[in-house]
Amino acid sequence: MYASRTTQFIVGIFALLGIAALVILSVSLGKISLFPPPGYTLFASFDNISGLKTGDQVQLAGVQVGKVVDIGIKDYRARIAMRINQGVSIDEDAIAAIKTSGIIGDKYVSIQLGPSDHYLKDDDTIRQTQSAFVLEDAIGQLINNSGSSGDKDKDKDKSPGPENQKPAKPEK
Repeated sequence: MYASRTTQFIVGIFALLGIAALVILSVSLGKISLFPPPGYTLFASFDNISGLKTGDQVQLAGVQVGKVVDIGIKDYRARIAMRINQGVSIDEDAIAAIKTSGIIGDKYVSIQLGPSDHYLKDDDTIRQTQSAFVLEDAIGQLINNSGSSGDKDKDKDKSPGPENQKPAKPEK
C-alpha cells in the first residue's frame, strides 16, 4: 500500500519541476524582470498622471526605452521615476507626456527630444511635461458648456426682441 522510496523521490522531483515551471511562467507572463537592464533614472513631475502605473512603458519615437519604476507626490504634483535603458540619451529640452495606447486605455510615458546638445544624467529631472488627457473631464466640460449655452438660448427666446414681438394690429 505504501509507495517505495524511489516512487516518492520521483514524485517529489516532478512536484519541484512543476513549481519551478509555474514560477517561470508567472514571471514571464507578468513581465517582471528579476534583473533590471543597465541604465539610469530620470524624474518628471506632472499635474495629473491619471491611470499611469509602476511598470508602464517609457517610449521614445514609439520604441520602448524604459519603464516607470516609482510614482509619488512631491510639492503637490505627481512625480514619477523612469528607468531609461543604457545607450539611450535624452536631452535637457525633452518633453515627457502621458499618452494612451489602444482602446483599453493603457498609459505610457512618451518622450519627445528637444534641440539641446546637453544630455540628462542619472537622477536628473525632465522639466517640460504634459499631463494625461482625462476623457471624463473633457466629457464633463462638454456637458457643462452645452448646458450653459442652451440656457442662454432659452433666455434669448424669452426676451422681447423684434423677432419675438407680436405684430401690432392695424389701425382703422
